[in-house]
Amino acid sequence: MAKVGVYVCHCGSNIGGVVDVEAVCKHAETLPDVVVSRQNLFMCSDPGQEIIRQDIIGGVVDKVVVAACTPRTHEPIFRKVLEGEGLNKYLFEMANIRDQDSWVHANDKEGATAKAKQIVASAVAKARNLLPLEDKYVDVTKAALVIGGGVAGIFSALDLANMGNKVYLIEKEPSIGGVMAQLDKTFPTNDCSACILTPVMVDAGTHPNIELLTYSEIDAVEGYIGNFDVKIRRKQAYVDWEKCTGCGACADACPVRTPNEFNAGLDNRGAAFIHFPQAVPKKAVIDMPNCINCGGRTIGSEQKISKKTGKPILAPCERACPAGAIDRSKVADPNGEIIDVKVGAIIVATGYKVMDKDKFKNLAPDSPNVLTALQLERLISATGPTGGQFLRPSDMKKPHTVSFLSCIGSRDERHHTYCSRVCCMYMIKQAKLLKEKYPDLEIYMHFMDVRTPGKDFDEYYTGAIDMGINIIRGRVGGIDMLPGDKLRVMGFDADLASNIEIDADLVVMATAIELQDDIKPFAQKLSLTLDGSGFFKELHPKLKPVETPVEGIFLAGCCQGPKDIPDTVAQAKGAAAAAAVPLAQGRVKVNPTISEIDREKCSGCGICEPLCPYGAISMIATDAAHPRARIEMTQCKGCGVCTTACPSTAIMLHGYTENQIMAQIFALTA
Repeated sequence: MAKVGVYVCHCGSNIGGVVDVEAVCKHAETLPDVVVSRQNLFMCSDPGQEIIRQDIIGGVVDKVVVAACTPRTHEPIFRKVLEGEGLNKYLFEMANIRDQDSWVHANDKEGATAKAKQIVASAVAKARNLLPLEDKYVDVTKAALVIGGGVAGIFSALDLANMGNKVYLIEKEPSIGGVMAQLDKTFPTNDCSACILTPVMVDAGTHPNIELLTYSEIDAVEGYIGNFDVKIRRKQAYVDWEKCTGCGACADACPVRTPNEFNAGLDNRGAAFIHFPQAVPKKAVIDMPNCINCGGRTIGSEQKISKKTGKPILAPCERACPAGAIDRSKVADPNGEIIDVKVGAIIVATGYKVMDKDKFKNLAPDSPNVLTALQLERLISATGPTGGQFLRPSDMKKPHTVSFLSCIGSRDERHHTYCSRVCCMYMIKQAKLLKEKYPDLEIYMHFMDVRTPGKDFDEYYTGAIDMGINIIRGRVGGIDMLPGDKLRVMGFDADLASNIEIDADLVVMATAIELQDDIKPFAQKLSLTLDGSGFFKELHPKLKPVETPVEGIFLAGCCQGPKDIPDTVAQAKGAAAAAAVPLAQGRVKVNPTISEIDREKCSGCGICEPLCPYGAISMIATDAAHPRARIEMTQCKGCGVCTTACPSTAIMLHGYTENQIMAQIFALTA
């Protein structure tokens, strides 16, 4: 006969302020096989745990039920108590009488108490039928994959590599650096973005433990924590990177002009190009969709000999390359090269993009003088399209009046309801930089409200006011295009309680931070979920901000939500530390609460295989006519989908057997 102990928590006033804990304890004493029922103000505290510990030591109980808060955060605490005293830790059941009772029935104390009694009775009924389970372990591949070569990915890769781990750093662009490489300066110190980022990029590019795979994307991910099999598709650069010296001669020779993504479309680059001057690796790429096959030299064609000169006919890029790194006779491979790697942990640091201005038709997006804030960063950068001179795109003349518009696409029910968090500060930064360099410049900044919660941020904001920058509280409703490339900004001033109009030479929009358009297919490859705002969802917003529901996959940077550079670096280091744990341990525990198939009952219908969200089920032919389902224990997460779908009742979920569940149901309906 089981000896069940019930321990009810007041959780301060979270539970005790609504539920009559004393009555719940007395009710528990009447339940079958309950030998002791106790209560404590905080059962998860040391004194609370000691009560359980002493009952186990004294042989009073051999199964434990704790009625408290969510098992998501507190179940591991109590399992350790059982394990520490030699009792199988899976002979434990938790009754959630906080989240599922007191929090949702705060205005009905009598009903909440009655419900708590039912929840405890159900937990006791299951506990009576619990069986010991044993943990299983699998070995870990001591290598990590970091997806995304922005500042988050770089710092995660460096930290893991410095711990002695092999790291694959994947970046879809030809160079690492991300959005931070596009910035001119960073707030609140106004230090040069490239000056602080470039040395770190070089460290990542030369680190002996980091294998840099730029111009590459994830093709497929299979496996589980400790043993991920990843296929990486390395796009064809049409340049031999072993020979390329990064001189840029091919880019200078290329006659093609196509929008330059690094300069946010403000100028053009060739089909042959180097991503940006400080690129790591600094290698050329030929953008084949924009290549016009100069001189008839198509990719994969054999060289022809000129009848006049007797020399091979080469494309301009081939002729210009002093290292002979471009050979257009090589066959094109639009699918690129597939690289297979095995890793024990994955960090997702895919960064973000800013909303395009074309989505805001009321704000004159067709005007070349309406820019996104990222475009302004490139416009005022020394490596930008104007060499750092502040010139408006329409006529290359210096503007006299500039209007900044905040919350474009953010905090807006038509687009994104969340705050993009960094916009207020980078707008203030840009305005201060311009005002310092051009004191006669008239600057207007339209804010819904100014949000400057970081260290030294508010002082940075008040400094902008002291410089004579005009702060206007209120949204802008529209922009009219006027003769002479002028722009009329029509908004509202909440302090004056009136509409206002400002004629500006240049308008800068702080458009919302969001994830890339192709993020959903990418998320599906890793079995990750997105939250309501469209960012990757962490396992717990407070306690596990870098973990994901998929064990062994971690998050870093703006892919998890908008954040500034210091917070991005901090989270990147946190993700690296979390990812390093299984790598350092050398093995990981497999959850014993997994499904198991009775092969005698299995009819081989295959219904369970496509339903498994973790790909843990496969059909194995015992003979040609009788395939049977098989569950890979290392991939199974114990969700129970297969158990409920099986028409033959051939699948059992350990820890949730039929007699355990039926006992709970009978207890709830008694």
